[in-house]
Amino acid sequence: MSSHFPKVNGFAACVCVLLGIPAGVGTFAFQYGEGTSYLSNDPRACVNCHIMRDQYDGWQKASHHAFATCNDCHTPHDLVGKYLTKADNGFWHSKGFTFQGFHEPIRIKPRNSKVLRDNCIACHRDLVSELIDHGSAKESQALDCVRCHATVGHGPVR
Repeated sequence: MSSHFPKVNGFAACVCVLLGIPAGVGTFAFQYGEGTSYLSNDPRACVNCHIMRDQYDGWQKASHHAFATCNDCHTPHDLVGKYLTKADNGFWHSKGFTFQGFHEPIRIKPRNSKVLRDNCIACHRDLVSELIDHGSAKESQALDCVRCHATVGHGPVR
């Protein structure tokens, strides 16, 4: 009796299993976690994770609610940078939530803090240009908008 399927050697079968299991688990996790919503610009995607509820609720009451979404402040404005940042943050957020290895309340990491600062400066260049243009490079890097303007993005600090 002949089979219509080609014979598969043991090595190829092992490779298929080793690649198939993580791909299957990853696909399931992406769908279960509503992964495609994170590709959008909709702020409601940020509350797929319960840990972001306070930030989302605060943003709805904050002064920038009518002018900026999460991505406007927290991701670079170029297409590649935006999605690389989303992918990087998504990986670390998923890892943290899966293995319960995250700080609560959530904290911004230095790399993301730089993105936030750069976006503040980009949107408010006319207001802060003298601070940036006349200061030294070291002072410009130390400029931390949220140090004084902590309530702008997420409302009053609890």
